[in-house]
Amino acid sequence: MKVNKTRNLVFGALIAAIYVVLTLMLRPISYGPIQFRISEALCVLPYFTPAAIPGVFLGCLISNLLGGAVIMDVVFGSLATLIGAVGSWVLRKNRFLVSVPPILSNILIIPWVLKFAYGSEDLIWYMMVTIGIGEFLAIGVLGQLLITALTKYRKMIFG
Repeated sequence: MKVNKTRNLVFGALIAAIYVVLTLMLRPISYGPIQFRISEALCVLPYFTPAAIPGVFLGCLISNLLGGAVIMDVVFGSLATLIGAVGSWVLRKNRFLVSVPPILSNILIIPWVLKFAYGSEDLIWYMMVTIGIGEFLAIGVLGQLLITALTKYRKMIFG
């Protein structure tokens, strides 16, 4: 039992660290109303392990803090990722549905954050489209490629 807790803690920390590094290394495309946060591909990892839920949440939280986001963005942006990760875990029986909750949670939450936290004058529906495109590419495309790549090694990596 203790081994599983330690393993989950390590997996969560590793996922958070990878999320932060990817986000900050690709900073110019990771923030703003038109963003392509490649680190969001990690939101499909609850398909393999529940440790990914706190991992992507903390990764997003730390990335937002280090990236200079305002507190409203840190809180609600990170919650959008948490909601999406939990939804991915719930739908883990279908690898293609795993991508849907994080895409939807970001489409529904982030435009409002951009409007109220940063005063974006873009229309909500426009930001929903731009955020949705970025999330679809990061999670729906890259995330599914990540699942494909990791499935072969699933037992070895995730136990």
